[in-house]
Amino acid sequence: QVQLVESGGALVEAGASLTLSCAASGGVFSINAMGWYRQAPEKQRELVATIPSGGGTVYADSVKGRFTISRDNAKNAVYLQMNNLKPEDTAVYYCHARLRRRVWDAKEYEYWGRGTQVTVSS
Repeated sequence: QVQLVESGGALVEAGASLTLSCAASGGVFSINAMGWYRQAPEKQRELVATIPSGGGTVYADSVKGRFTISRDNAKNAVYLQMNNLKPEDTAVYYCHARLRRRVWDAKEYEYWGRGTQVTVSS
């Protein structure tokens, strides 16, 4: 069973930095795209950043210039370096992956982590 496990969430002050990590395990053949989403209280889940296997990155306008997404394909891992955090970045951050589970199965499957809480105080 594929699992995505996040870590790195914390309570920090505005202006601080954090790095979130996420690793996929349990029957992964290849990962086509990995990314981070977040959901603040009473708001919809939104894309923060995504990075496909072929390179290139996509960021939400609100985090451009402050957040950096990267991945380690050998570890099936994705990271989110967050700098100059603001109170409006407070949310539960979810890892997302679109992947293939077996070499003979061309279908892509989507998985979500359980989330890690990031709280930024003013």
